[in-house]
Amino acid sequence: MQAVDQVNGRIADLYWLAYLLTGQSEPSLDLAIEAMEEEDREGGFFSQWMLAWSRRVVIAKALAAIRGELAQSAVRTEAERGGRLPVAPPNWVLDRGTSKLQLEAALLDLDVFPRCAVLLSVFEGMSLEDAATLLDVDRNLVRKGQAAGLRELTRKLARNQSRSQSRDTKGFVITGETQYA
Repeated sequence: MQAVDQVNGRIADLYWLAYLLTGQSEPSLDLAIEAMEEEDREGGFFSQWMLAWSRRVVIAKALAAIRGELAQSAVRTEAERGGRLPVAPPNWVLDRGTSKLQLEAALLDLDVFPRCAVLLSVFEGMSLEDAATLLDVDRNLVRKGQAAGLRELTRKLARNQSRSQSRDTKGFVITGETQYA
């Protein structure tokens, strides 16, 4: 039973990753299942390596599925002025009670390229060079997309949080370098 739960958890994790990248449910499920089938075929000695590899495969295939939309968004991101607008109200922290659904909604509300730049470089912990290779752009555009995405994500989460609660709670701040309180 525990093995089934682990497999289901990995499929759900891969699905969520693909869904956040593409914003599309059905192809994301197909990508997650395909990655798990590949992982099952390999099994044994390479199982840990296949776990990491399956994430990379899902990312690459998800990005390929939205390549046109991603390229258009990258052009928009490159054309944007890099102004230093405030990210969130002063001393704001994200409530630790923020749900996965709230985070998902805020991420999916971002333009595609900044969302992918944030997901790859911040959430997946990829280097800017690796993210640039996967996104088929240069490192500086990934950095610009990451900054724009983090600013907008933080604004959206702050706005949602201020609507849903007024109490002061301990949480974490999303900035160019994610910090945890």
